[in-house]
Amino acid sequence: MEVHRRLLTEHPGYAAARTALENRAFAYEKGHERTARAGVTRIPVVVHVVYQTDDQNIGDAQVAAQIDALNRDYRKLNADVAQVPAPWQAVAADSRIEFRLAVTDPAGAPTNGITRTRTGLASFDTDDAVKSTADGGCDPWPADRYLNMWACPLGGGLLGYAQFPGGPAATDGVVILHSAFGTGGTAAAPFDLGRTATHEVGHWLNLFHIWGDDGTGCSGSDFVADTPNQGGPNFGKPVFPRLSCSNGPDGDMFMNFMDYVDDAAMVMFTQGQVARMDATLDGPRSSFTAG
Repeated sequence: MEVHRRLLTEHPGYAAARTALENRAFAYEKGHERTARAGVTRIPVVVHVVYQTDDQNIGDAQVAAQIDALNRDYRKLNADVAQVPAPWQAVAADSRIEFRLAVTDPAGAPTNGITRTRTGLASFDTDDAVKSTADGGCDPWPADRYLNMWACPLGGGLLGYAQFPGGPAATDGVVILHSAFGTGGTAAAPFDLGRTATHEVGHWLNLFHIWGDDGTGCSGSDFVADTPNQGGPNFGKPVFPRLSCSNGPDGDMFMNFMDYVDDAAMVMFTQGQVARMDATLDGPRSSFTAG
């Protein structure tokens, strides 16, 4: 949301693009329009590993494990989806989106979908420096052809951040702390199941935080009807039911990928969230469904 507010100030066209997408998302959510997207959408990914120390230069296996985790979570193939409480089992959804490491680079040459850049910086923050070679990071590949992901050291306790659809192509993508990226290697509990990327890619596909980003009040909204209103983010491993905002008897859907709980506690997207993803893939990210 910090990046979102900054782009609203710095890029005049961003607000108009966001409004157009939200109008489309509202129509999809209400069933006034339906997606023409058929089958499974497969999105090429490039992972830019930016590191200062050798241990931050995560291995190919850790990168591949992150892609595997995304595919389990977005296709509802994660075994722990069985943790979804009974009241919400019917709305847990398969997004019909899969991810694969790119096999050709922007020039058409073969690639493993991973770039590696040593930086002189100890850490990055949300100012997008990691997305610029000139600023100590790595320039993105074309954002209409690849989901750009950066794995790097982040400061201030930050696990990751993303750019919503409609922003500048030069900074489009998601950034993940190297020790919250994938499984194995440097991935450290309780963020060692690849779910930081699942969450951030959700933002890239236009999902908001489930509590609506109004602090700890009850007036915010994620604009999804099948996620209950809740009073703020949840952390750790809550026990069902966790009530807030008079949302009993079932309470918060804290096991949703768009809350802030530990990786082991987040296990689902909903049908309403998938409708927002559909609106995004039919709109500003339609280049990934063409052909």
